[in-house]
Amino acid sequence: MEVGKIIHFFDKINVAVVDVLNPIKIGDKIRIKGTTTDFKQTVNSMQIDRTSIKEARKGDAIGLKVKEKVRIGDKVIKE
Repeated sequence: MEVGKIIHFFDKINVAVVDVLNPIKIGDKIRIKGTTTDFKQTVNSMQIDRTSIKEARKGDAIGLKVKEKVRIGDKVIKE
């Protein structure tokens, strides 16, 4: 199930800004997929306005720590 879309990426700190389409929480296994992006990881760190959160809901824009480079438009899919 698609849970979000990448809308920005901070390459120096490996944080993606995700527009959340469906709920996502710490511990969820996700896959980030795009034209040249395709990897899986567990959600370990999410923030809204520099405050750590455990769960994000539809409509939130969150900072998500990622292990690889992502690109604007990549999909975040819950495994």
